[in-house]
Amino acid sequence: MSLNDTQLITNAQKGDMAAFEELVFKYDKHVLNMAKSFRNSDDDAKDIYQEVFIRVYRGLKNFQFKSEFSTWLYRITANVCITYQNRKKQHESIDREIGYDDETTTTFAEQLPGELRTDDKAVGSDLSKHINNALETLPPQQKMVFTLKYYQDYKIKEIAEIMKCNEGTIKRYLFTATNKMREKLKGLK
Repeated sequence: MSLNDTQLITNAQKGDMAAFEELVFKYDKHVLNMAKSFRNSDDDAKDIYQEVFIRVYRGLKNFQFKSEFSTWLYRITANVCITYQNRKKQHESIDREIGYDDETTTTFAEQLPGELRTDDKAVGSDLSKHINNALETLPPQQKMVFTLKYYQDYKIKEIAEIMKCNEGTIKRYLFTATNKMREKLKGLK
């Protein structure tokens, strides 16, 4: 007979590793899917997944059942995704500076042949690549709301609980993100 979340959490809070592992097993695919749909990279999703469950393990002793465990877990996942994206952007901007010497810095865009720019390289690739590229341009909170709504099928109320925002804020993020995505993708057919 399997235990419910409350029993598993209570046992895990007392140090029962088997109960914690069962919680992980119960929710791991959903966390991994959220991370994959947010980052569109298996490697990034695995990093996020690992960070989420480390935070859950460390924070579980303080979980007080004020919300559903799943809401708490998905809120951690959303926060880790946003933090990860911010960290990744910082690294990517540093990585773009290639060919650095004492006097000059060359960006990736400057290395492309002819008149090609980084935006031009996306033209001609498949639709999902365009969508993912457009998604990457959204600010982290808008991207998370868009991802949870359209990739994970959450309702506005659920997203508000996960992100600890009111529903009006979530609707505004979603409206703005949808308009930005529409604008970025309007030339595609």
